[in-house]
Amino acid sequence: MDLNKVMIIGRLTRDPELRTTPGGASVCQLGVATNYVYNNQQTGQKVEQVEYHNIVMWRKLAEIAAQYLKKGRRVYIEGRLQTRTWDSKDGQKKNRTEIVADNMIMLDGGNGQGQASTGFNGESSAPSRNNGASQETPAEELPTIQQNEDVNVEDIPF
Repeated sequence: MDLNKVMIIGRLTRDPELRTTPGGASVCQLGVATNYVYNNQQTGQKVEQVEYHNIVMWRKLAEIAAQYLKKGRRVYIEGRLQTRTWDSKDGQKKNRTEIVADNMIMLDGGNGQGQASTGFNGESSAPSRNNGASQETPAEELPTIQQNEDVNVEDIPF
């Protein structure tokens, strides 16, 4: 079994570009930058490495991205890697690796909360975990088990 899965959180490097195919499907292209910070072993200084990702979205997800996303906004993208190859006008072979998005979560909502969007089939794409939950929502109280205390199987919350 093979797996082609990508999950990134980053900031848009440009405003989304929405187009429509001759068949009537909406397609949106955007750029997302992610960073990685580490300490250089030799100098001890922090180093920031930035990666730029090309994102492609289709249909309803493309329309939502074009409507709500703007340069600089934080976004969670989930999808798959795809590499396209073509010949340029001057005869050179060109490659472009893209993330074809299946799901998106806008992380910079109007009040700082995450906003879920819809995927290709119009279903909610928000992960089942409550990442964008409001701070006012009380977390589920889990029982605490003290060390050296007997554990009863019925007390385990899962």
